[in-house]
Amino acid sequence: LVSIEEHFFFTGAKLGKTEYYDMIKDVREMRKELLKRIIKEYEGEVWCISKHLLAASYRLMEVGTKQLGIGKKEEAYDLFEKAYNLYSLFWGINLNLLNVGDIKKIDDNAINKEDKEKKGFMGKMGELVKKVIDCCIE
Repeated sequence: LVSIEEHFFFTGAKLGKTEYYDMIKDVREMRKELLKRIIKEYEGEVWCISKHLLAASYRLMEVGTKQLGIGKKEEAYDLFEKAYNLYSLFWGINLNLLNVGDIKKIDDNAINKEDKEKKGFMGKMGELVKKVIDCCIE
């Protein structure tokens, strides 16, 4: 939904048609309503952090898919892993699986594309999310 808001904005700006801007409000309200179902209680910037984590995760996945389509598999896999790390961080924060006050720095190994083993903060969070979140259960 964040991406739809952005597309309405950029389309309105590129074409000079304000009717695209008018559609942003309805999409934004829908996004806020749905995000409230996940984020029941939050402090400080958790709402915005959550929104940006999901948006960035999707963008990395989208770019990874494009890279895969042009045959750049390793680049795609690296982007997919980063997307999943952000997705895991979103759930870690919103399921209270971590105390954000205790996070000082993300382990350098967690974002090193040469790192083949899932270690560091992001790797541990990703493994935990795999156990806690199953999007295929309805």
